[in-house]
Amino acid sequence: MSKKLIFTAVVIFSAVVFAVEGYAAEALPIQDKQQSLLDTYQQALSHDSTLASALSANQSAQELIEQGKALYRPSVNFSAGVNATQTDVRYLNTGPTPFGFSGKSNFEGYNYGINATQPIFRKQNLVQMDQAKTQVSQADKQLALSQQQLIARTTQAYFDVLLAQDKIDLINAQKTAILTQFDQAKANFDVGTSTITDVNEAQARYDLIVAQEIAAINEYQVARYSIQAITGEVPKSLATVKADIKAHNLEQNMEQWLEVAAQNNLNIQIQQDTVKFSAQEIDRAKAGHLPTLDAVASYNDTYSNGSSYGFGSDLKNGTIGLQLQIPLYQGGATSSRVRQAVLNQQKAQDDVDIARRQTALETQRAYLNLNTSIAQVKAYEQALVSSQSQLDSTKLGYEVGVRTSVDVLNAQQQFFSAKRDLLQSRYNYLVNIIRLKAASGVVAEVDLVDINQQLVLNYGN
Repeated sequence: MSKKLIFTAVVIFSAVVFAVEGYAAEALPIQDKQQSLLDTYQQALSHDSTLASALSANQSAQELIEQGKALYRPSVNFSAGVNATQTDVRYLNTGPTPFGFSGKSNFEGYNYGINATQPIFRKQNLVQMDQAKTQVSQADKQLALSQQQLIARTTQAYFDVLLAQDKIDLINAQKTAILTQFDQAKANFDVGTSTITDVNEAQARYDLIVAQEIAAINEYQVARYSIQAITGEVPKSLATVKADIKAHNLEQNMEQWLEVAAQNNLNIQIQQDTVKFSAQEIDRAKAGHLPTLDAVASYNDTYSNGSSYGFGSDLKNGTIGLQLQIPLYQGGATSSRVRQAVLNQQKAQDDVDIARRQTALETQRAYLNLNTSIAQVKAYEQALVSSQSQLDSTKLGYEVGVRTSVDVLNAQQQFFSAKRDLLQSRYNYLVNIIRLKAASGVVAEVDLVDINQQLVLNYGN
């Protein structure tokens, strides 16, 4: 009966191995020229839709400068028209008409004219020109912020793929170790030195690792498609992190990073531009109380070959002069707009405070996360050494009969978990460097170049 159980377990074992390895072969790409973090970012610059949207918005905002200048340039309009008229004149309660032109008549005419206006003093227009510059400044900062966010998104997506790939590799290594333990347990059972429990335990561990592998492969595929959403392409093979990477302690303390963030964070600067725009809007609203002065000129030509009085006309008229308008009363609308602008300025100032506090929180979080990553890298390096020693000792104890097969499987699982955690802590360390600099507003492409030097680049054949 026991032999039959062993045979059944081996058959199931082999079928599962074949099925999972076939699935993994389809899921994982064939190794080719490896793509580095910098390569991925360069692709993202050309294909990321979020950055493209920000660039289009920035280019659109640049036109506000030209529109602002146009407010103090002359405006010229041309108008023209033709007409045909039919009249029927009858005079009632009169004697003979003095001109003899009663009855029906038909006549045609045309007119055209040119009108020009040159603003001389319009305070609203001057303020709007300054507002256009402020809006362009905001748009420039928004584009720079989108580029910084792209650096952070690309870095996160890149290392998400590496972590998912490592999980698959570690699961495969753990599967191999479990298979070895299974074969050894089966051999010991055949010779009567162990029980069926060891065989069943190895089978259960293998079934569990198979389920974990399916989830890991799915996670890997999702991570690759996340890069595709940024770069437009699914990466075939990514460069991995060097095994001897060292996590260096931060030279600046948290207070220094907070000062850097307060000076350089683009979200704060964008909100500060909003406050400036709001102050300009108050000036523009107040300008509604001020007079305006324009230089005006016009030329008009009106021709008609007849009229209801019987005679035509050809009138040419040219005019040049100054036009002054003084607002006396606008129903209270101007004063209302001033009050509204003052309240909007207060809101903008409150938003600056919100941005400062949020930036400080993000900087503190990023700083602490990076410090934690540095400590974890060192701790997991030691944990991996300890786990390896424990695994070696447990295997030796199993061989001499003082340890069980379950002890070996537990030690193997702890070893692979420590190895996975070490790899993840290294990735977190590199990602958190970018996050801290992004929160502080100083992240740039050169930071990706530095991280790229920590990768093992294989350019294929």
